[in-house]
Order: sequence, then C-alpha cells, then structure tokens
Amino acid sequence: MAAPSNNLVTTHWLADKLGSANVAVLDASRHLPAAKRDPRAEFEAGHIPSARFLDLASWCDTTSEVPAALPNAAQVAERLAALGVTADATIILYDDSGVKTAARAWFTLRAHGVENVAILDGGLTKWRADGLPLESGTADIDPAPAAQLPAAQNVVFKTDMLANIESCAHQVLDARGADRVFGLGIDPVHGGQNGRIPGSLNLPFGEVFTADGTFKSPTELRETFAAAGVDPSRPLITTCGSGVTACVLLFAAHLAGITDTKLYDGSWMEWESDPDMPKKQGPA
Repeated sequence: MAAPSNNLVTTHWLADKLGSANVAVLDASRHLPAAKRDPRAEFEAGHIPSARFLDLASWCDTTSEVPAALPNAAQVAERLAALGVTADATIILYDDSGVKTAARAWFTLRAHGVENVAILDGGLTKWRADGLPLESGTADIDPAPAAQLPAAQNVVFKTDMLANIESCAHQVLDARGADRVFGLGIDPVHGGQNGRIPGSLNLPFGEVFTADGTFKSPTELRETFAAAGVDPSRPLITTCGSGVTACVLLFAAHLAGITDTKLYDGSWMEWESDPDMPKKQGPA
C-alpha cells in the first residue's frame, strides 16, 4: 500500500489502516528545551495504537560540524531497521510538538530516498480531538533488515548559503517568527543574536496551518507563500533556528506544488555563531 501522493493522511484514513500489513506508524515528537517535556515518557503514557517511538532528538549525525545535523544514510537505515520498518512499509509520521517535528522526520526520510512516507495531518492533537483510541506502554519490536540508502539530497551548507548571497540563485525563506528574524537583542530560543541571512524572506511556520493544526489547502498555501514574497517558479531554500521548522515550510511547499526546494540544515544556529558570516538585523 502506497501513501497518498501528497504525503498527507487524515486521522480517519490512518484509523482505517491500523493493523494493516506493512503500515509503520512512527511518533516523531521532539520539543524545544523550554517546553520541559519528555517525548518518550509522553509516548509511553499514550500513543496511537501500534506506533513506535522514533526518538527524533537522538536522530542526528554527531560527527558533523553542522549543529543538530541530519542523520547520515547509515544512521537512517539503522534506526528504521531497529524499529522494525521494512523496505516495503508505508511510513506514517506524527508528532505532538509545538514545532511540528514530523516534518523534520519526513524530510529526513525523503532526502535519503525513502518515498513511501506521509504525515498525519493535525498530529496527535487531531487524533485525540477526533476521539480515536490511544494505547500506553511499549511493545517488543522485531528488527528488520537494514536498507542501503543514498546520501542526503536537497541539503545545502554554509558555503552554499554564502555563495547564494552573491548569486541570488535561490530564494531564502526563514521559518522563525518575525521578532527573531527582524528583531534586535538575543534569540529567545537558541541564544545568540536575533537576525537573518542577508536577503532572506520570512514566513513563520505557524502560518501554514489552520486553527485546528491541520495544514491549509494547497490553494491557501500558495497564497501564503506568495504573501511572503515567494516566487514558485524559482528555487527555494528554507532555514530557521536549527533546521526543524524549516522542514515544515518544505512540506507545506510540497503540498502547494513548489518542488524545487532545499534545506539549509545548519540554519541560524550555525550562521549566527560564525563571526565571519554576514548578518542583517532590524527591519527589512
């Protein structure tokens, strides 16, 4: 069974598929430190039946110079294998996070060539609101064979971003709140100075959702991107504080039919910490 072509499923779609062969539901919750939440403990207290805990916070390449870098191909394959996810599985991702971390997991898998993957629209909040069942505890998992996956695609680095300031080949869209992108003072989330990469546009990631936490329609998303100054015919790079909510914009762009997109994984944490990188503060 393949995931829908838009890589987005409803709560009732998933409820109908629970228990089906080769459907792997993964909890991709991760929280900012200020939230003071333990995603594993919350998973054990209550999760979608048959779901497995992805542990997104630990799913990174600690050998990389990029802070909180995407996992490499071997790390992606090893984690899926440990969770019993087979190569032919339909992977459904969800989260219960204020920063919508299922999108980070979606991008990670897609970047490494895993195509049959979708996000649960509205996440665990919508699942609960719809009165659907939860289960607690953890289950034993039979590991699966590890797949051979390619290196990540559609990821750019600090040197690419520096070159792009001169070439303007890609639009750069920052997913952080406007107060952090255009403000002065200290970044309240990651520390360091507020500010932005020169030439960046801004679309706070929360603006791609409706009031119930589900994604806006493709038409509404195209209007939202256009209002932020994005030209859908030109290549787009997204960035944020640490490479997480930038993935929300990448998924929203996917829903909107904007396909030439990349992630600056190091994002503002990496850029701001390098005194040699040019920075802008204050109003655009």
